[in-house]
Amino acid sequence: MTDRVSFQELRCRDNVHKIGVATLDNPASLNALSYNMLALLFDQLLRWQHDDNLVCILLEGGGEKAFCAGGDVRTMHNVMRDKSDEEIQAFCTEYFSLEYQCDYLIHTYTKPIIAWGDGIVMGGGMGLFMGCSHKVVTPRSRLAMPEISIGLYPDVGGTWFLNRLAPGIGLFLGLTGASVNAFDAIDIRMADYLLHYQDRSPLLSVLQALDWQGNHLAQVSRVLDELVAKDGDDGVSSQLLPYLAKIQSATKADTLTQVCEQILAIEGQDKWIDTARRNLAAGSPISAHICYRQITQCQQLSLADCFRLELSLSVRSGLLGEFQEGVRARLIDKDGEPHWTFKSVASVDDAVIDQLFTSLWPDEIHPLASLEQVHQSIPPQGGVA
Repeated sequence: MTDRVSFQELRCRDNVHKIGVATLDNPASLNALSYNMLALLFDQLLRWQHDDNLVCILLEGGGEKAFCAGGDVRTMHNVMRDKSDEEIQAFCTEYFSLEYQCDYLIHTYTKPIIAWGDGIVMGGGMGLFMGCSHKVVTPRSRLAMPEISIGLYPDVGGTWFLNRLAPGIGLFLGLTGASVNAFDAIDIRMADYLLHYQDRSPLLSVLQALDWQGNHLAQVSRVLDELVAKDGDDGVSSQLLPYLAKIQSATKADTLTQVCEQILAIEGQDKWIDTARRNLAAGSPISAHICYRQITQCQQLSLADCFRLELSLSVRSGLLGEFQEGVRARLIDKDGEPHWTFKSVASVDDAVIDQLFTSLWPDEIHPLASLEQVHQSIPPQGGVA
């Protein structure tokens, strides 16, 4: 399996400034993020951050199907199935720590990063995409946080970015794993620009022609605005917006059980809402409870604290067994019949959720204790592939 990230540095017209292009290169697995890919991307982003001549980055996926479909959950499944609890904890801590450091670096990057979100953008791919300063979708884009179907929860900063959507939308997307097309992504502000996938090369050409004086973020915004203005929506139509009022009404309730009942009762016969209802009905009750707490109890956490919370949640999820079972049923055996720990949302033991939300580490020795300083590191020098 190819699991690398390709890097290019494109010279600008002034022969001084450069545009960095980072391409997730695992198309056979829809650019699922292996540990090696995360390490390569993280180190290169740090190098580029400290390169005064590097003015802008384009982050994209290899192939024509996906920006990134998520994390390397198949490898995680094998570790959770075959290893001891101590080994599982060590593996999950190392993988998720690196992934969340990479996500946090992108969120706090000092230079413009354009996320070229063509095709599938899901799970771990959303963690990269949502942190970028300029989020581009195309008519082929599909965005989702589908973790409820594999017994995980909306991580990779989902605690942060789902809480910053319009009321009820983040909770609905987390509980149903519903996909969002390009039109809806723009409207609910999960993306910033709708371009055609064929605009990638013209975009890079225009960026290379800029003089790169003044505010670089504003310069990139102007370039993208001009491309959007001439491109239009290419026939993409809304799927979520017709249900917006019903979604917001359904997610207003005093308990998770009531919220789920009301979502399942949303009227509509089209494929999009039907898939959302089925995902919720068949999804992990534990995942639903985690998501509910993220949205109802964690709105005030800082970005760094969201990632610190999620690291403990993710490692504990790896130890619990629900995550392993969900991946087995959906991606390994593909029988579509996960044996969840609890039969329904109403039957979940609150003590289990309380334990999941209890940090594995004291604050001072948390693996992400110094997350706010991550962007200050300079990795060893290396060539650009």
